[in-house]
Formats: sequence, structure tokens, C-alpha cells
Amino acid sequence: MIICPNCKEEIDDDSHYCDQCGQALLYCQRCGRVGMGRRCTNCGGLMVTPAEYQRKANAQVSQSAVSIGFASHEFITTNSSTLGKTPASASIPQPNQPHGVPVLLLYNGSLNIRIQGINGAVIGRRQGPYAQFFQNNMYVSGVHAQLKYKADSGWCITDKHSSNGTKLNDHLLQPDVDMSIKNGDIVTIANINLQVSVN
Repeated sequence: MIICPNCKEEIDDDSHYCDQCGQALLYCQRCGRVGMGRRCTNCGGLMVTPAEYQRKANAQVSQSAVSIGFASHEFITTNSSTLGKTPASASIPQPNQPHGVPVLLLYNGSLNIRIQGINGAVIGRRQGPYAQFFQNNMYVSGVHAQLKYKADSGWCITDKHSSNGTKLNDHLLQPDVDMSIKNGDIVTIANINLQVSVN
């Protein structure tokens, strides 16, 4: 939750306007704090609209990428030259994984997002092993979705009551309903499309 700089009421993190007083919100492009006026009262950075802040956040994400280990949960820095390649050609270290569990990759080449599935892991801006991919994206909820592996249905994704929704092949998911994902699917986390690869 964030505090409206006008009426001081608590509102959702990804709000564009205060739902209590209607104040249009601005975000500091330097520190991300919500406020009013031209300059941030915290760091002096320029205050911008949510759309402008989002564009800057996407540009920052595209400059760096991290590959997530399936079992180790450790972040492995990946050379940016490999990120535009398909999962088959990219040189991603293959961690140990439970016998019979296929490797799940979710990736977006244009944003240099490349994550490897972890059973039970949360996808979100604040929680889970993938948070650094989404931490500057105000449209992604703090806890947005969850990845699961089931013996009977394989890899699944579950929306966790996110503000801006989770889609599978452009179909909006119902909260807390596990949906099976397969090779070639498109998962959309708020406004970010991720290609699915299961090997």
C-alpha cells in the first residue's frame, strides 16, 4: 500500500489516482516515491506520470537480466548477448532438478527477461525469486501469480488476486485457479508478455 500525498489515505500500490480524493499521482523517476509537484520531496528527482515512469522502468529492466536457478534459487548474471536467443541456443547453466520435472522457461527477448521455473515460486514486484524483473513495474502486484508443478498436469500458473490480472494466451485467469501451461503458450503478467518454453 502507498499513502496518498494529498489526503494521506492508504491506496493500492499500482494506483494512478487516489480512490479516496481523486488526486492524480506522480512518481519520482529517481527513487519511485509517490508525490505531487515537479520535484520529489525525498530525493529531489523529477516527478513524472505513471506512464512516463513505466517507460523508464522498462528501459532499466532491458539493460540488465538475470537467469534464475530452478533448485538453487540463486541469481546467475547472464551476458546480454545471449538474451535475444531462444532457450535452446542460450547458454544457461542447467541446475539440478527433481527427476522427471521438465525445465520451464519464461522469457521476453525485447525486455531481456529470462526466468527459470521454480515449483511454488511467487511472481511479483515485491516477493518471490523473480522480483527484480518486476520491481520497477507499477502494474505488477507485489504478489501477482505463482508457478506450480503438478504430477498430473505439469507446470501451472495461478493468479493471486493481482490488480491488473494474469492472462494465458490472452485469456484472463480467475484468481486461485491453477491453469496448465505448455510449450509455446504466452503468459501475460499485467502488461508483460512472457513466452513459455517447457523442455
